[in-house]
Amino acid sequence: MANPRKVLISEDVTGAGIDRLKGKYQIHYDPDLWKKVPELEGMIPGYDALIVRNQTKVTAGLLAQALSLRVIGRAGAGYDNIDVPAASREGVVVAFSPEENAVSVAEHVFALLLALARKIPGADKSTKGGGWERKKYHGFELWGKTLGILGLGKIGFRVALRAKAFGMRVLAYDAYLSSTSLHVTESGALLTSFEGVLAQADFLTVHLPLTPETRGILNGEAFRKMKKTAFLINTSRGEVLAEADLAQTLKQGEIAGAALDVREKEPPGESPLHGLDNVILTPHTAGLTYEAQEKVVDAVAEDVDRVLSGQAALRYVNFGTPKKRAGDDW
Repeated sequence: MANPRKVLISEDVTGAGIDRLKGKYQIHYDPDLWKKVPELEGMIPGYDALIVRNQTKVTAGLLAQALSLRVIGRAGAGYDNIDVPAASREGVVVAFSPEENAVSVAEHVFALLLALARKIPGADKSTKGGGWERKKYHGFELWGKTLGILGLGKIGFRVALRAKAFGMRVLAYDAYLSSTSLHVTESGALLTSFEGVLAQADFLTVHLPLTPETRGILNGEAFRKMKKTAFLINTSRGEVLAEADLAQTLKQGEIAGAALDVREKEPPGESPLHGLDNVILTPHTAGLTYEAQEKVVDAVAEDVDRVLSGQAALRYVNFGTPKKRAGDDW
C-alpha cells in the first residue's frame, strides 16, 4: 500500500483488533511511550491516529503539534485523560469503547461487595496462617439490603440488574436521568437524591464520570451522611473520592469498610488505607478480563480503521468524522 496511514500506540493495547490494523497501516507500538512525553511530542506530528488507554495525557499542547492526526482511539470507557474540547477544535475524532467492559466491571463490583460482606480477605489470611476464627468472620447476607448506586449508566445499570438477583433493594442517583428513563424503569431502581442514597445505602457503589462537579464529591462531609454499618465500593474514577477523608472515616469507625479498584493517583504509593483491615484494594483491574479486553480493543481498532478509511466512527465522544482544518490535505 503506497503511503499507508500511520498509527501510534502509546500504551499496552494489543489483540486481534490491533493485528488487523497492522495489515492495513503502519503501526508504531511502544507501551511505555506515555511516560516519555518529549519523545511522544516529537513523534505525534507524523501520525494519523493515536491509540491510548488512561495513562497518556492528550493535552491541548500535544494536539496542537499533531498536524496529521485524524482520530484518537481510547481503549476504555473513560476519557478524562484526553482534552476533548481541544481535540474538537483541532477537528480530531475522539473514539472510545463505552460499554465493552461494562459486564466485567459490574461483576467485579459484586466480587468486592461479597468480599466485604463476608470478610473473605481476612478469613483467607487467618486460615492460611493456621487460624480457625469462625466467630471473628461472621458476615452479612445481601438479601434485603439496600444497594445505593451513584451513576446509573452503562455499568451502574448492569450492577442494578445483578443486585435484583441477590434480592437487594436498589436506590440510585444520576443527575442525567429521570424516573421514566430506560435505565431506571428497566432496572427497578428507585431514583432519589445524592444525599438520599448516601443516607440509606447498606452498600454504596460508585459509577460516576470524572468531571469538575464530581471531583472529590465523596469526601468527609459525604461520608458523615452514611450509615456507620455501610460499605463503600469505587470502580469508577479515583479522583471522585478524597482518600485522606476516607482513611480518617474508616479509622474512626464512621463507616464499616471500603473496596477501591481506582485511586486518586495510580500507582498510589504509600497510603494510610494500606494498613486498614476493613479495606480491600485492587489495581484498577475491574475491566481487565480476557473477554472485556478483546471487545475493548476490537471496538477501538474498528473505529480507528473506519476513520482512516473515510467512514464515520461508531463510538465517539465528539463527532464521528474528522473536521478538515485550514491547510489540511486530507
